[in-house]
Amino acid sequence: MKLGLLTAAFPETPLTEVADWAAANGFSALEVACWPRGEGAARRYAGVSHIDVAALSDGEAKELVEDLAGRGIQISGLGYYPNPLHPDPGVREEALAHLRVLIAGAARMGVPVVNTFVGADAAKPLRENIQAARGFLPDLVAFARDHGVKLAIENCPMIFSQDEWPGGHNLFYAPATWREIFGWFDDDTLGLNLDPSHLVWQMIDIERVVREFGPRLHHVHAKDLEIDREGLYERGVMSAGIGWQVPRLPGLGEIRWDRFLAALYQVGYDGCVVIEHEDRGFEGSDEKVKAGFLLARNAVAPYVV
Repeated sequence: MKLGLLTAAFPETPLTEVADWAAANGFSALEVACWPRGEGAARRYAGVSHIDVAALSDGEAKELVEDLAGRGIQISGLGYYPNPLHPDPGVREEALAHLRVLIAGAARMGVPVVNTFVGADAAKPLRENIQAARGFLPDLVAFARDHGVKLAIENCPMIFSQDEWPGGHNLFYAPATWREIFGWFDDDTLGLNLDPSHLVWQMIDIERVVREFGPRLHHVHAKDLEIDREGLYERGVMSAGIGWQVPRLPGLGEIRWDRFLAALYQVGYDGCVVIEHEDRGFEGSDEKVKAGFLLARNAVAPYVV
């Protein structure tokens, strides 16, 4: 395995500077945030564009990858997490168009994975959202297959605030849904970008997920989660985590990183484990963000060889 970090936590820092700092501090991979250039952030840690993939020529793609390799860094995947099932048709089309740009760009760069969401309309039941996904996902997976790129869906329900309640903005959060949608396809082009933090508050067994879906793990996020027991007491589980699920850096939450990494080894996962930083306790400056990443590195790195 290789230890990496997601660049979205450094929105104003050039990619080469992020790479140099990462390589000097024990990281060997970057998941590069690749929102459309100029889109801007619609939410925390979104809208970051460290590579303008739409404007990247074949020669520039080759030079970029070679430059990062010379700095001791590989790209684990291109990251873009929109809502392809947004109620607004224009938003849906823009998301899918940029995903195709990223898939083609990943192929040009030799990057194995594009990480994203399936999306959801929060006002619709899960079953309706799954049926809506059949309208675009098979074509998108075919496009990725034709380009030799894996498509990895993060298992975040995207329900952190009232505007995402009750259904969340990403339907791909639980085993029954993964199993059903994977069954639409005859190969493993579509898989998981597994983030164990999103399993904690859903009370889903992390190690069992790894055992069952090991062959579909195309990428892994390392993010922790703290359950605010007072918030849970006040709001209950029917609030779907709002007010009591607290994103933390690895080592500051509920996850046993030794057990999680052990499960990954047992299923033969040998890809990248990429730290995702969404911890409000380590925000506000690059110095605080870096301190957070180092703390997370110290929690995960002992198990990554």
